[in-house]
Amino acid sequence: MSTYRDFTAPIGSRRAPVLRTVGTRERRSHLTAPRVPTVGIDIGGTKVMAGVVDADGNILEKLRTETPDKSKSPKVVEDTIVELVLDLSDRHDVHAVGIGAAGWVDADRNRVLFAPHLSWRNEPLRDRIAGRLAVPVLVDNDANTAAWAEWRFGAGRGEDHLVMITLGTGIGGAILEDGQVKRGKYGVAGEFGHMQVVPGGHRCPCGNRGCWEQYSSGNALVREARELAAADSPVAYGILEHVKGSIGDISGPMITELAREGDAMCVELLQDIGQWLGVGIANLAAALDPSCFVIGGGVSAADDLLIGPARDAFKRQLTGRGYRPEARIVRAQLGPEAGMVGAADLARLVARRFRRAKRRRVERYERYERYAEARRTSREAL
Repeated sequence: MSTYRDFTAPIGSRRAPVLRTVGTRERRSHLTAPRVPTVGIDIGGTKVMAGVVDADGNILEKLRTETPDKSKSPKVVEDTIVELVLDLSDRHDVHAVGIGAAGWVDADRNRVLFAPHLSWRNEPLRDRIAGRLAVPVLVDNDANTAAWAEWRFGAGRGEDHLVMITLGTGIGGAILEDGQVKRGKYGVAGEFGHMQVVPGGHRCPCGNRGCWEQYSSGNALVREARELAAADSPVAYGILEHVKGSIGDISGPMITELAREGDAMCVELLQDIGQWLGVGIANLAAALDPSCFVIGGGVSAADDLLIGPARDAFKRQLTGRGYRPEARIVRAQLGPEAGMVGAADLARLVARRFRRAKRRRVERYERYERYAEARRTSREAL
């Protein structure tokens, strides 16, 4: 099995100009991209997931490790990425690497401008990783890569105007129109979580107040549950008994589990989160008018306990309701692997450029070998 460990760094540096940009017509490009295996990397605040993905979105192998502490240098995270790719390349013929990063990525998809959970500040991640691996590298925001995966292989197949909302610790998002990810002029479109929905509301880590993610996210869900538990509210007795009085142990997955078992407070909390989700979706529908909203992220595991109230609130809040088509609201299908699968699939767009450049180098080398052989034969004849 071939591996790219054997290539030297200068090859990667000579290849860099080929990787400077990716064509904007992604919809056309992905249809003609080479059907080769690529590696997708999903970098979050707590984990780094890497997997080899084929052209049909199937995961051939997956590795996972903890994200190095955010106080460490960016190189520590880059070392982790390189180690995972080299490990996978021992067993798979890897042609490109796609990275979905939880942060703002510039329009050139090279620099991570800001990552809230990592020490990346204007970090040239693509060039640094490409300089250490002998395969092309693509970097994008993790919500963009997840949306791409859902459009290609999941709940968004067949949709020409799709908005994805990822509910995790906060709220991320992405926009796809006519098969293209809309990244905005500076690459940071889709930060829906920081739309203001309650003027003067809860303080957000971004520095503002009343951001959407303070009312509809995993953090909001846990905050409300812990506040009720700390107040010794009668409705919180069930969850207090579950955690044996340790309020700090209350988590989002626990609330979802208890809600499924019928705990009234947990059901109500998910309804509240879902209603705020519907309010935000109605605002996005007024601005973007998509045909489909795909809801992903860890909180979406609550399924209809969350999405049902969201649909109800969306119908109540939608401007022009009753006189316009309504977008579908569906749960994402690919789960926590969506970002990784999407990053790998987007990487196939640069794999084609790399293969062309590599083929040209091989052809030049073969021409040189034929020329050298002809000269040696000519000299021997003399």
